Amino acid sequence: MKDAQDVARRLDAVDYLTDDGLAMALFLAVRLGKPLLLEGEPGVGKTAAAKALARAMDTTFIRLQCYEGLTAGEALYEWNYQRQLLAIRLAEAQGSRLTDGDLFSAEFLQERPILRAVRHPGPVPPVLLIDEIDRADDEFEALLFEFLGEAGITIPELGTFTAHTPPIVVLTSNRSRELHDALRRRCLYHWIEFPAPQRAAEIVRRAVPTATEPLIRTATEFVGAVRGLELDKAPGMAEAIDWVAALSVLGAADLAGDDVLGTIGTIAKTPDDRVTVAAALGTPPAGSVLGTYQGGQCSAPTRRVSREAQQ
Repeated sequence: MKDAQDVARRLDAVDYLTDDGLAMALFLAVRLGKPLLLEGEPGVGKTAAAKALARAMDTTFIRLQCYEGLTAGEALYEWNYQRQLLAIRLAEAQGSRLTDGDLFSAEFLQERPILRAVRHPGPVPPVLLIDEIDRADDEFEALLFEFLGEAGITIPELGTFTAHTPPIVVLTSNRSRELHDALRRRCLYHWIEFPAPQRAAEIVRRAVPTATEPLIRTATEFVGAVRGLELDKAPGMAEAIDWVAALSVLGAADLAGDDVLGTIGTIAKTPDDRVTVAAALGTPPAGSVLGTYQGGQCSAPTRRVSREAQQ
């Protein structure tokens, strides 16, 4: 990749539209060989950026999904204890005995995502996505320091594995908790904003080519507007795409019609949000207060309906 503009063009070719800031961050991550930490609200396209980068480079994509309680055995490497036990029994049947060096060798080593990225043969580096690092425990972050700083992993029984072709590492975070300063220092950083209305419409247009232009325009404007309301979970681009796809399947040409209210479950993910979004559309469920959506502006309802009142 020659420059940030080249990155943007390649991503555009695989249907991922980026802005100048993200294109520059990805370019520097590739050219400098530094991990890239992407933060932003859920649904802005952090995970999709890593996937698109792998497609644009025509290289291997490796994903590590983080969660609470994630261990080194699930992320870095693990020993194949079943094969080791079989090897011990076979050796005993043959009247021989295996040493620790025999059992803890590369033959019995199981690669997990990070070790698989380190041992990737190249010549094009793989893209390793460490997704939602903020969901993992603090202790897991400490396990990553050697890998992020040196593109290597130390296995006590075998020594240190260092990548011949260092992977392109993308970490994502929704900021559900603060990350350790030591992890941030090892990474480049970029914050992804929700796309501007014009780019949002183009993203939806590519994802749902069957949708009409008025539907794409009004739906993306509406989703952008409701993010400014008091919502438990603001809808991201994935939700906007699902909503337009649902309306398109139902034959809707715009946001007018009976089908709109029936599909707001694609963008409103809690009972309270459903009331708020429906009110902003001007077609609230019974018992809620009417709001209106006019030309890109939403008026929130003056009160929220309790869950008991809806039942």
